[in-house]
Amino acid sequence: MNAIPPRPAPLAAIGHFLARHSRAIQVAQWLMVVIYLALVTVPAFLPVPDDSKHIWDDLVLFAQFAFWGVWWPFVMVSMLVMGRAWCGLFCPEGTMTEWVSRHGLGRAIPAWLRWKGWPFVAFVCTTVYGQMITVYEYPKAALLILGASTVMALGIGLVYGRGKRVWCRYLCPASGVFSLLSRLAPVHFGVDAEAWKAAPRTHAVNCATLVDVRAMTGGGSCHMCGRCSGHRGAVELQPRLPGAEIASLPAREVSAWDIILLLFGVMGVATGAFQWSGSPLFIELKQGLAAILVDHHLTFPMTETLPWWLLTNSEETGEAFTLLDGFCILAYMGGASLLFGGIGLAGLAAAARVLGRPGLLWRLGYGLVPAGAVGLIVGLSAMTLTQLTTEGVFLPWVPDARAGLLIGGLAWSAVLLWRSLPAAAPIRRVAAWGLGLAGAFAQIGMWGVFFFVW
Repeated sequence: MNAIPPRPAPLAAIGHFLARHSRAIQVAQWLMVVIYLALVTVPAFLPVPDDSKHIWDDLVLFAQFAFWGVWWPFVMVSMLVMGRAWCGLFCPEGTMTEWVSRHGLGRAIPAWLRWKGWPFVAFVCTTVYGQMITVYEYPKAALLILGASTVMALGIGLVYGRGKRVWCRYLCPASGVFSLLSRLAPVHFGVDAEAWKAAPRTHAVNCATLVDVRAMTGGGSCHMCGRCSGHRGAVELQPRLPGAEIASLPAREVSAWDIILLLFGVMGVATGAFQWSGSPLFIELKQGLAAILVDHHLTFPMTETLPWWLLTNSEETGEAFTLLDGFCILAYMGGASLLFGGIGLAGLAAAARVLGRPGLLWRLGYGLVPAGAVGLIVGLSAMTLTQLTTEGVFLPWVPDARAGLLIGGLAWSAVLLWRSLPAAAPIRRVAAWGLGLAGAFAQIGMWGVFFFVW
C-alpha cells in the first residue's frame, strides 16, 4: 500500500499554489497592466482639478492618490512582509518586459548592463528628477517619469534575454531598494541543497529574473513568483525570523553598491527629497542665496524658469520653479546625501577598524536596512496623509505611530547590527556597535526633528 505523502506546511502550500496557477496569475498581471496604463496615461490629458474636486469624483486626483498615496507606500511595506511578491506577481513593468522578451532579439546580456551600480544611479536620478518636475502633483510629470521607465523596460526586453526580466534584475530604479528591504521579510523560498542533489535530473527552473535557484540563500533577487516552488522536491516557501537573512548574510551576497545605495540613496537623497519642501533649512538656504544674488545684481536666477519637463512650470496652476528654486532643491538633496551617507559610511568604517577587520565595512552596513526602510515608509506615508487631510480626513494617532515606527526602526537596526558583529572583546564589540549605528541615529534623528520639532 502506498504511503500518503505528508501535507505541506501552510506557507509551502501557498508557494505550490502559485506554481500550479500560473495562468490565473498572468490574468491578474495583465489586469494590473491595463489599470496601470490607464492611470498613468489618461490623467495627463485631463484638466487640472479645482478645489471643489475630490479623490472619488476626479480621475486626476484619484490617480495621484492611487500612485503616491497607496501604491508606493504599501509596495514598500509589502517588501517587509512578503518579500518581492509585488515584483513577481503584480508589477506591470515586469509583466510587459518579460512578455516582450519572449518575442525580442534574445541577445546575450552584456557586461556593462550587469554593472552593480545601476540600481544606485537609477534610484538617485529618478528621485532627483521627480522632485525637479514635482512628479507627485502633476499627471504629465508622472507620465513622463513612469512612462519613460516603462518604455526603457520594453526596450531592454526587446533586445536582451529570452522570456526574461533583464530590466527588473539590473536596471529598474526601485530594484536595489526592493532587494534591500526584502531581506527583512519573514518569508522566503528556501532551498534544500541535499534534496536537490538527491532528486533525479529534470528541466531547469524558468526563473524570469535569472536567479540560480539551486544556490539561492536569500530573497534579495527572488521575485517570489512561485514558479520554482516544489522543484525537485527541494524548494518551498518557508517562514524565518524577520531580518535573519541579514544577520547570516554569506560573503558572496555582500555588495558595496548595496550599502552605497542604502546610505547615500535611501537614507540620503530620499530623505532630502521628502523633507526639503517643509524644511526651514531650505528656506534659509534659498533666502541666503537670494540675498547674495541681489547684492551682486544677479536677479535672473530668481525670475527665469525652464520648460515643465526640466523644472516645474505649470500654466494651469501658475506654479513655477525658478532657477534658484531648482538649484536649492538639488543642493538640499545633495547635502542630505553627503551628510547622512557620510556619517553612516564613517561610522561603519570606524566600527570595522575597531574590530580590526576593515573589510567588514560593507557587511555591517546591511544592519542599517531597517532604519532606511522606516525612513522611506514615513516619508511616503506623509504624502498619503497630506492627501487625506486635503479630503478632510484627520488621524489623531499618526504622531504616536510615527514615533513608534522611528524608534522601532532604530531598535531593529541595533539588533541586526549586533547580531552581525563577529566575536571580539566585549569593549570592542560594544564600541563597534555604537559606531556602526551612527548613520541610523543621524537619519532617524532627522526624521524626529522634521516631524516633532519643525
